[in-house]
Amino acid sequence: MTSDICRFLLVVTGKGEEEFLPDLFRVIMARACCTFRVIRRIGQRNPVTSSKRLAEMAGGRRTPDMTKDEQDIGLPVLGYLRRYPGSYAMVVDDLESDRRPNADAVFARYRTALDETLIPSGLQRRAAVFFLVNMLEAYYFADHRAVNGVAGTEVLSADHPSDVEQIRNPKADLKRLWKGFSEIRHGKQIVKRLDLEHVLSRPEECCWLRAMFAWCVAKLAKSNAIHDPLLNDAFCLADGCQASVTSGQ
Repeated sequence: MTSDICRFLLVVTGKGEEEFLPDLFRVIMARACCTFRVIRRIGQRNPVTSSKRLAEMAGGRRTPDMTKDEQDIGLPVLGYLRRYPGSYAMVVDDLESDRRPNADAVFARYRTALDETLIPSGLQRRAAVFFLVNMLEAYYFADHRAVNGVAGTEVLSADHPSDVEQIRNPKADLKRLWKGFSEIRHGKQIVKRLDLEHVLSRPEECCWLRAMFAWCVAKLAKSNAIHDPLLNDAFCLADGCQASVTSGQ
């Protein structure tokens, strides 16, 4: 086991994620020599529609000037990866229901911003793009005990009976069920309580979230940073579904 800390650097698009997304990975931090830290919050990106830019992306041709995506996303990630040679980076965005049909295109925009900046340095395999589907609040519905524990009353009578990543607007649903719900204040407390092994215990559900956790565990294994061998068997990684859009990174 290495004595070095494996750093995961997060680029996020939401205020809640900026405040407390690292807590989502605390179960990994407890079992491996690693840390998760938000390094930047950016504006949410939508699919590229310019025919010229689409052709450049498809052909792998770099534009003469650095794009805004490269400036906002790729360049900061490159700086941190060079500063911490054993580190990894993740761009994490919500993939709301109205954007899901364009998931490939949204992914391509973020991935291109990383690749065009990182490929010249050979660091593109140290960065990845993942999505919270449809948003972070969806996963609260997979652990009713965490929600009720923070609320101090029964907001959810049980875990959601099917895949929470199919809930169209979980934030709105939670606000309807819990008057006074605060996305930041209560969300921070809920994420600290979320049992991620429980959330990912149904192999056929939460494919997008599992893809992100699988990438982290694989990088930790490669870095020899795992001190609890049971981590390799957690989250139904061996037989659970993973989103095809993001799992191949």
